[in-house]
Amino acid sequence: MSAPVEATAEAGVSALRRRIGLLVIAIVLAGADLTIKTWAEHVLPGNPIMGGPLDLQLAFNPGVAFSFAADAPAWTVVAVTAVITAAVAVALWRTAPTASLLWGSALATVLGGALANLIDRAADGHVTDYLHTGWWPTFNLADTLIVGGGLLLVALSWRTKDRPNDRPQDAETACHPSPCRGDRP
Repeated sequence: MSAPVEATAEAGVSALRRRIGLLVIAIVLAGADLTIKTWAEHVLPGNPIMGGPLDLQLAFNPGVAFSFAADAPAWTVVAVTAVITAAVAVALWRTAPTASLLWGSALATVLGGALANLIDRAADGHVTDYLHTGWWPTFNLADTLIVGGGLLLVALSWRTKDRPNDRPQDAETACHPSPCRGDRP
């Protein structure tokens, strides 16, 4: 095996490991939110936990952020959120090999939140919310992940070195033209 082919093979394995690692982060975050939602649905009905800056109070949202599209048919909201979630997953998959780890982690965070809300909504047509401030609509961990990850992506987009495809290529991420395009040397 020649050196360029070996470097390409190693880069492919490294890219796959990175992609899988970021997907695992997204799945763990989604699982955490879904676990809390299950707990909230069993413990909080008629028994909110109040007294701090953040109360635990059960609410259901048939719409998306701020109950937008709450009157739309549930299948429409599920379909649109599924398309958006898939787009985030594709963005994560495509940019993982060349983006900074912080950029990939931010995308994984957004994907984890989007995936959790999609799974929750697909089950019964609404999202379970449980975090309440008294001055803001009730929300959940998934919402926090989506907003936090999105804000981090915006902040990172101002930093050239963190954007996908802007980092200098090294031996692990370099793609030699012939093997990557499937051409024969």
